[in-house]
Amino acid sequence: MKNSYFGEFGGCFVPELLMPPLLEVEAAMNDILPTPSFQNDLNDLLRDYAGRPTPLTYCPALSSECGFHLWLKREDLLHTGAHKINNTLGQALLARRMGKTALLAETGAGQHGVGTAAVAARLGMQCVIFMGAEDVERQSANVTRMKILGAEVHPVENGTRTLKDAINAALRYWISHQRTTHYCFGTAAGPHPFPTLVRLFQSVIGKETRAQCLEKTGGLPDAVVACVGGGSNAIGIFHAFLEDASVRLFGVEAAGTGEPGCFNSAPLNLGVPGVLHGSHTMLLQNNDGQIEPSQSVSAGLDYPGVGPEHAWLHKSGRAHYGMVKDANALAAFRRLCRSEGILPALESSHALAFVLDHPNRFAPGNAVIVNLSGRGDKDMDIVTQALEEEGHEHS
Repeated sequence: MKNSYFGEFGGCFVPELLMPPLLEVEAAMNDILPTPSFQNDLNDLLRDYAGRPTPLTYCPALSSECGFHLWLKREDLLHTGAHKINNTLGQALLARRMGKTALLAETGAGQHGVGTAAVAARLGMQCVIFMGAEDVERQSANVTRMKILGAEVHPVENGTRTLKDAINAALRYWISHQRTTHYCFGTAAGPHPFPTLVRLFQSVIGKETRAQCLEKTGGLPDAVVACVGGGSNAIGIFHAFLEDASVRLFGVEAAGTGEPGCFNSAPLNLGVPGVLHGSHTMLLQNNDGQIEPSQSVSAGLDYPGVGPEHAWLHKSGRAHYGMVKDANALAAFRRLCRSEGILPALESSHALAFVLDHPNRFAPGNAVIVNLSGRGDKDMDIVTQALEEEGHEHS
């Protein structure tokens, strides 16, 4: 399989039974995706169905407080509420051109599941979603949305009952349903060609951001910041700026509670190289090579691995990857709500918290763009519970 590595990271480490569908996807990516016919269909749907382009929104109150110019790339305003639909539209169109009649997906926070279910309904395809049982509980609103859109949702009870286990279950399902089904992988991780394919579909974020920043400020941004779980929203916005040395790139991982001995979701900062879900990347694993459980207040960042392109950007030094604790993400969530009237997803709140908590990293007058990858409707139960617990602590 060609061009499957980013430096030493990437590859395709899967059972032999999964090689035929992966080779089929790679051929479609190389032969179908670049054609004018496919691109025209995709661009029409991105514009008229998903709602692109998304705005680049200035934050006057927070900019005044921080001393630099803070902008938000508003992926939260897309149909279904997050950047995920950029990828689901692209993969679903590709699957239909490949003659598939069903879409398969895994989901953590539920936004990829909702995006896949919506697109399947739009294109007249069947939809099967695997979701960790713990995520089913904490993201129940998105589970309801998926079912209403016609998806068949399977809670995964084994393992940590989160995203890692949902991916395992989806890969097993794909082996026995590959003739009719395309696995619409949700992030820029997994076996080749998914890290490249997902980045191709998410790169629309960075292309728009670059043009919008030039138009609004007369120059490129000084810094671009995005949260990183698997890393699709981050690589989507980073990619347009990789060759611009003046633009600093910051990915933000989830540090969990930050207490000693507690789990986190920060494989780039705290992990080691290894293989997970068909890719050689940075992982949270113990000395015996067993995958460690991950933990984050945001289900979409609760993953013990990361996309291989991020692992390479981290090792090469092109991007810096920081960590943010649950409490700081919740504080940033509240601050954006109260200061700007924008309700962010808890995943995106990690990226915002990194900027708000480290203002000294940015010079006065800098233009700093945070990718607001999704909206926070799905997180209301989690935020409400956190506020109640906080109230009890102070009572």
